[in-house]
Formats: sequence, structure tokens, C-alpha cells
Amino acid sequence: MKKTLQLTVLLAFLGAAPTWALPAAAPLQLTLRTLDGATFNLAAERGKWVILNQWATWCGPCLREMPQISAWVQQHPAHVAALGMAYDGITAREFAQFMRKHPVSYPVVLIDLESPPTAMPEPQELPSTYLLAPDGKVVKHFIGPIDGAKLDAAIAAARTLHPQWPAP
Repeated sequence: MKKTLQLTVLLAFLGAAPTWALPAAAPLQLTLRTLDGATFNLAAERGKWVILNQWATWCGPCLREMPQISAWVQQHPAHVAALGMAYDGITAREFAQFMRKHPVSYPVVLIDLESPPTAMPEPQELPSTYLLAPDGKVVKHFIGPIDGAKLDAAIAAARTLHPQWPAP
């Protein structure tokens, strides 16, 4: 605990406090219709770590990280959920064709660029990924590609402050 506090103070002094050390905001509220017609309700995922991955079909780094996120989610089915959020100007039919060529183990949604969800910020860079803790609050925002090692590290860091949260 002492090392965590020292690290947090040092990073805050340097202006680089990690998101897991920032004051907690309210849990995100998000309900979206997935590609398969189901409803993804973030509130229903409380108790799990949730990955909200913002990406686009034309984004090379996004496409390279999708299989890695998919495999990591499959390795942790009891305590992890994910949602892929495609910020793309393609039709629903084109999106479905794309997903058949690039399948993942988690639900995906095609975001309407004219009316994106207001519960979370629109991505300024892609890929952009939010890691939510089991209480529904954001503990880490990644910009750029992620993998299982980055997710493991972010969860381990968050759990130092909240050991009651389940390991993935």
C-alpha cells in the first residue's frame, strides 16, 4: 500500500496520475443494440470487468488488437465482458459482412456517427478502450492498441486500491 501511495503521489506531482488513482466518477450507463439484435446493457454487467473498445473497420491497429481482446475475454468468462463499438460510416449490411470476416467472442455495435451515445466521449483517436471496474466506473482509458498484458496490468493496479474486486 505504501508503494502504491508513493507512486500515486509521484505521478500526481508529475501531472500523470493514472486513471485508477483519480477520484471515482459515477458508473457509466449505456444500452446499445448489438449486431445480432440483442441489447447490451452495461448495468447488467455489474460485478464484471468490462472492456469498451472503440474502433473502426479502416483502422489497422484496431483490427490487430481485436483478436487479442477476443482471446483475453474468452480466457476470463466468469469475470469479464466486452463490447466492440465501431465508429464507422458504413451500412449495417457492410458491417455484418465485415464482422463475418473478422469475428470476435464479444458483442459488437455499429455506432451511428450522427447520433453517438452520450454516456461516453467520442474517440479522438482509434483504437480507444475503456476498462470499467466491477462497480461500473472507468478505471483506465487506453489510447492505442491493447492486449492481455495491458489489461492484466491495469486490473492489478486497480485491485491494489480495491482488493475486494474479483481477479479476472
